[in-house]
This record gives sequence, structure tokens and C-alpha cells, in this order.
Amino acid sequence: MTSGAHATGRYGLAQAARMEWIKLSSLRSTGWALLLTVVGMVTIGVVTMANTEPPGSPSARETFDPTNNVMAGVALGQLLVGALGVLLMTGEYSSGTIRSTLAAIPDRRLVLTAKAVVFGGLVLVLGEVVAFVTFLAGRAALADEVAAPSLGDGGVLRAVVLSGAYLAQIGLMGLGLGAITRHTATALGALVGITFVLPLITAGLTGTAVARFFPTMIAGNSVGVAKPVADMLPPWAGFGMLCLYTAVALGVGGRLLTRRDA
Repeated sequence: MTSGAHATGRYGLAQAARMEWIKLSSLRSTGWALLLTVVGMVTIGVVTMANTEPPGSPSARETFDPTNNVMAGVALGQLLVGALGVLLMTGEYSSGTIRSTLAAIPDRRLVLTAKAVVFGGLVLVLGEVVAFVTFLAGRAALADEVAAPSLGDGGVLRAVVLSGAYLAQIGLMGLGLGAITRHTATALGALVGITFVLPLITAGLTGTAVARFFPTMIAGNSVGVAKPVADMLPPWAGFGMLCLYTAVALGVGGRLLTRRDA
């Protein structure tokens, strides 16, 4: 904390972010959730790649995309990171510590911004590291008869990088949902509904027409692929859609926080 902050009794983003980092790093759930994310993603990626077989026909070879297989663990990672984002916001309300936070920093949007900067930055770094580790480990697990993808191949580097960024986006969506509801069960239910339940329902009813706009579908068929998938969003369009979802969740959460009593 700077001396200026002491003198004026006011906090800026740097001081708020430092406070949020202290709170985040002191929670046991943070370490466990991130450790499970790393172990789960790498394990699923390696197992999936070890069981990947070479395509048996010319048409199958055209669409064969082992990069998408190695990123299969993102489905688990998004659930853990999204839940951690929810708890980062709702945990303070359930425990009552939000009163201390707001007593120190009355600007609720600043509090939410600091949480988003700290948590989003942490998960972005972790997401990129685990995405590259998963890719390299999964690539090594491929059978000899399967052509291994390389980061120099078209679309592969982009798929790995955006898969790591996706984890940060889902984490921030969870944070936004927590700010909107301020209730852990409700926010987790909304997160699971948006990422798992609604995509399955809409895919069953309308095919890809609506389902392709949901985060999980974008992760598995747009941003996490090296080769285009028919009837799905292009990679950068899907990434832009995810950025929009994140901005809306945090924006609505910020507006609602300023209208409610702690």
C-alpha cells in the first residue's frame, strides 16, 4: 500500500488488486482447484491422445485434428476454474467478509475490477502453461502411426493459445455470475447450465444453429481446433463471442453490485 493511500484514506486499483491477491492466495480452495485443473487437463489430454487412432479413409484424414483431442481436458478445467471464480465473489458474501472489503474500498466496481484483474491474470498464465504442457505431453503419447501435430502446423499454435485463454474467460464469467447472484448455488447452477446443460438441449432441438454460440461448443469446435469444423463459428469469431460474454457478465455484475446493500 502506498503512503498516498494511507494519507488520503483512498484506494486505487493497485492497492485493491494487492488486497485481492492476498485474499486469493490465502484460500486453500485456490491451490486445490488450480492443482486439480492442471492434473485433470494433462491426464485427460494424454489419455485421449494415447487412444487416438489414425484415420482410416481419405475423408477422415481431411478432418482429422489431433490438436482438438489433446485439448479435451478443457471441459474439466472450465468447470473447476469457473467454480473458483464464483466462489471468489460469493464466498465473501456467505462469510460476511464483504463488509470488511467494502469498508476499506467502498467503490464496489473497483473491488470487482481488482478481483477480475488478479484472478483473470492468474488463470490466464496458468491456462497457457497447462495448455502447452498438455499439448506437448499428449503429442508424446500419440501412437507412432499417428502423425503428431506441431506448433508450426497451420492453426495449431492458435488453438493451443486460445484454449489457455478460454480458461481465463470462463473463470471471469464465473466471477461475473457470482457478482450478479451473490449466491453460490445459484451462480454455480447458472454456470453449469450455460456451459453444459443448455448446449446439449439446444443441440438436440436445433442442431448447431443455436448450440454453436455457447461457450463449451465454442471451446471444442472453434477456438480449440486447428482445422475448421462445419457449421461452427470460425476460431476468432468464437473467441470474440467469448470476450463478449465475459464483458457482459462482469458489466452486469458491476452494475448490480452498485445497486445492492452488502
